Amino acid sequence: MTDTIAFDDFLKVDIRAGRVTRAEPFPEARKPAYKLWIDFGPEIGERRSSAQITEHYSPEDLVGRMVMGVVNFPPRQIGPMRSEVLVLGFADENGAVVLAQPQQDVPVGARMH
Repeated sequence: MTDTIAFDDFLKVDIRAGRVTRAEPFPEARKPAYKLWIDFGPEIGERRSSAQITEHYSPEDLVGRMVMGVVNFPPRQIGPMRSEVLVLGFADENGAVVLAQPQQDVPVGARMH
C-alpha cells in the first residue's frame, strides 16, 4: 500500500513531454547509463539528464523519441554531469527501465494532466 497525497501536492510535480535531441553513453556513471539532451519546448528549453536505460535502448534509438520528465526537481550532480530533469520510466520484470512516453506525439513542453 502506498501513502496518500493531496491532489494539490500532485499538481506541484511538473511532468512534461519532451523530445530527445541527443544521446550518448555515460561511462563515468556508476551504473550503465546514457546522457540525454531533451527539448521541452520554448518555455523550458533543452535540459540534460542521466538515465539508466541501457538494457532496452541504444543512443541511436533515443534520438527523436518522445519522453516524459519531471522538470521542477532541483538539478543533481551525477559524476561529472549535472542532471536537470528526471526522465520517467517503469522497471520491467528484470528491473530494467522502460521509458514512460506518450502514445502519440504531443507538442514538446506539453504538461501532463
